[in-house]
Amino acid sequence: SLQASNPGQFENDGDALWQRGHVPETLVYHGRVGINTDAPDEALVVCGNAKVMGRVMHPSDSRAKQNIREVDTNEQLRRIKEMRLVEYDYKPEFASVMGIKNT
Repeated sequence: SLQASNPGQFENDGDALWQRGHVPETLVYHGRVGINTDAPDEALVVCGNAKVMGRVMHPSDSRAKQNIREVDTNEQLRRIKEMRLVEYDYKPEFASVMGIKNT
């Protein structure tokens, strides 16, 4: 259970604390956060739909990059040939939790 002890700081049953961030209107938690799960295995795990009303920035987004330039395709093809490519099936227990039908 999560309880607000004062604005900007939350306490749960353990020692973890939510705190105001250094940047205005931010909240910080050092650990893992789970929404609709009590066992998050990443920094943020959402089990269910998520709605985003703004942009989602990702490190591969061109808006986050600079100095973009062409590369030597022959060299890159040589490197690709050296890559280890695999196929896999999801474990049934993971697929059922994530709602994946075709494993």
